Amino acid sequence: MIAHDVIIRPLVSEKSVSSIKTKKYGFVVHPDADKLQIKNAVEEIFGVKVAKVATINYQGKVKRQGKHEGRQSAWKKAYIQLTKESKPIEFFESLQ
Repeated sequence: MIAHDVIIRPLVSEKSVSSIKTKKYGFVVHPDADKLQIKNAVEEIFGVKVAKVATINYQGKVKRQGKHEGRQSAWKKAYIQLTKESKPIEFFESLQ
């Protein structure tokens, strides 16, 4: 997988925006990506140094519309902690 296949989109939620001050950022990532691939992808795309990666897997919820039942897609979330000497990611600076 190339770096742009690993990182799907930035995660913009109340929790992720409030943790920007401590250089902690959230991303929705490919479900098959491991922590090392996520770390390398963030370092390559944004030009920063990653100190820690935490991942969370979410199962898709069951949804109903009348008698028909379906399931939402499963997805994976990653929180990236940058090193203290690393520069912040510019995209997230406009969200503060």
